[in-house]
Amino acid sequence: MTGGTMQAQSMQERLIVGLDVPTVREAEQAVRELDGVVSFYKIGYQLAFAGGLDFASELASGGTKIFLDMKLLDIDHTVAKGVENIVKMGMTMLTIHAYPKAMLAAVEAARGSDLCLLAVSVLTSMDEQDVIDAGYEYDPHTLVLRRSEQALHAGMGGIVCSAAEAEAVRRIVGPDLAVVTPGIRPTGSDHGDQKRVVTPGQAIRNGSSHLVVGRPIVAAANKREAAEAILDEMRSA
Repeated sequence: MTGGTMQAQSMQERLIVGLDVPTVREAEQAVRELDGVVSFYKIGYQLAFAGGLDFASELASGGTKIFLDMKLLDIDHTVAKGVENIVKMGMTMLTIHAYPKAMLAAVEAARGSDLCLLAVSVLTSMDEQDVIDAGYEYDPHTLVLRRSEQALHAGMGGIVCSAAEAEAVRRIVGPDLAVVTPGIRPTGSDHGDQKRVVTPGQAIRNGSSHLVVGRPIVAAANKREAAEAILDEMRSA
């Protein structure tokens, strides 16, 4: 994924809607409601373990882009074999926890494919105390930057980080890597369990290539209007 490609993408292609729902039926309904407005979806643990992997393959086979948010981390061989099968599923993006050996194994396994591997730096639900409690010696910002450098050197396709850190990450990774930012909340919305949040417009200004938005869209009474409002915020950045 090149910087030129990202710049050429429409805002519609840069909005990823998180299908954070408990059943495939609800996910299918959301996709129907968002048809023509959204073309990129994230599928994570909740839906994946309720038949969502088959649903992801079905969507991908029809040309929809899928970000499979599995946050893989295991011994090198296990990560590599998982990535090899995910490549066969036709996914667009896949997350790997930003541990150097895991990233290197994933990059080798995905070599020659179109799968964009994303390094998960620090979860957007974590603040400084959470990072300390997890045993890290760095504050969240420093840890994100360190892991971004490691992801760049490993040959990853992009970074997942808070949009609050996107500008600093972009300076490290340059224009070619994806900077994918969850924890996006429209102006005036509830933050939920996210602690490092940013509005859609600010995320774009900070250098995010893709914005991941879940509950503000899928939990909205009118999902289509909610998605269009976020796209308007992105375009006005």
